[in-house]
Amino acid sequence: MEEIELGVTCDMHVHVREGPMAELVTPTIREGGVSVAYIMPNLQPPVTTLERVIQYKQSLEQMSPQTTFLMSFYLCRELTPELIHEAAQAGAIQGVKCYPAGVTTNSTSGVDPNDFSAFYPVFRAMEEEGLVLNLHGEKPSVSDDSEDIHVMNAEESFLPALKQIHAAFPNLKIVLEHCTTAAAVAAIEELNRGVSAAAEVRVAATLTAHHLSLTIDDWAGNPVNFCKPVAKLPSDRRALVRAATSGKPYFFFGSDSAPHPVENKSRHAGVCAGVYSQSLAIPYLAQVFDAHGALPQLKAFVSDFPLQFYGVGRDTLRSGDRAVLYRSRQQVPAHITDGRGIVVVPFKAGETLDWAVRWDA
Repeated sequence: MEEIELGVTCDMHVHVREGPMAELVTPTIREGGVSVAYIMPNLQPPVTTLERVIQYKQSLEQMSPQTTFLMSFYLCRELTPELIHEAAQAGAIQGVKCYPAGVTTNSTSGVDPNDFSAFYPVFRAMEEEGLVLNLHGEKPSVSDDSEDIHVMNAEESFLPALKQIHAAFPNLKIVLEHCTTAAAVAAIEELNRGVSAAAEVRVAATLTAHHLSLTIDDWAGNPVNFCKPVAKLPSDRRALVRAATSGKPYFFFGSDSAPHPVENKSRHAGVCAGVYSQSLAIPYLAQVFDAHGALPQLKAFVSDFPLQFYGVGRDTLRSGDRAVLYRSRQQVPAHITDGRGIVVVPFKAGETLDWAVRWDA
């Protein structure tokens, strides 16, 4: 296969930050072959008001006019059912992102993953409005041995909470973000047992390009590949690839592209967690799907399934251009920069990819 039309492509987990960093990376969403981007709210301070989410979206649209931005609130005590209804009816948000406190970048305002009951009124309002609950599915590591939680089992330890929320709100749309383990894949499969059509899916999972490519050996000692949740074992990666290429509507693309200045990825201590993959998002995926003989499944993974799950209508798109994947060798640049001091190292810097993307009207 030398060329494949992907249509309206979606990345359902995108970090673009604010200020100069956002000015640098926001235009690269389209450069990477993505038309629809679901934006994460973990800014400083986090996005928790209607006014702020509207302003944030408008600023991003100025930076990338042809990209359709879907927006989210940050789950915290300030959110109320009334605000959820108001934001949903204004069309300002498509979901709410849940971060366990202290688990990843800008998550200090997050929640206690051991007890979500205080947020049940918010979840009920979301269920009524058809909004999506996006879960960063990890329990935070602890400094003592009381729970024995660490980066390698943090995701699996969170899965009972996912099942509990779904049991309490069976019609609430939930996404377990950036899965990294075979256990997470199995949990999503279990919760979808009996689901026969995309319209019936209530619990889904996003998978990233870097987790389809990396294992623990690729980030241990290499801070550019260090993210949260961390890449796990080869057996976990195999499970992720099987899920991504399965053609099942509850697995779809979310890059979790998370840019950090190079100095924050190369310091000796406190390395920032995040892999920047936005500028070549679709070619990275194509590399994996091609290697496993699954290119025919790529369109569903990046277009059909996420559009269906999030209910994105053609009338809401800012561009009707179609992404076309074609075979063309290209080298991943060593870095991207704004020429004013911000330097970001992309995923697989210096390596060669076999695929590129163009836009057809």
